[in-house]
Amino acid sequence: MAGRDELTSYEYRQMRARLLAASDICIMCGHGQADAADHVIPVARGGARRDPDNLAPIHGVDGCPTCGRKCNNDKGDKLLTEVKRLITSVDWYAGPTP
Repeated sequence: MAGRDELTSYEYRQMRARLLAASDICIMCGHGQADAADHVIPVARGGARRDPDNLAPIHGVDGCPTCGRKCNNDKGDKLLTEVKRLITSVDWYAGPTP
């Protein structure tokens, strides 16, 4: 992760905490409990490193507890238009409703 020192800075950690406190819905799969922040426009493609408007919740290293998808790995340095996002009207992993 050469050249990515901003990810451990106090300012970035505070931005990530505020973002996840406001919403934990993952931009990739739409399930809750996102635990990481992702650059919507990747830094590798000119996205702002520390712009709160360029960050969105995403499931990190452990993946989504609902669907098991490794959302951040799947997105990588692609734009949202370049990845297949999970879009469904039914949460198939939630189980039957009582």
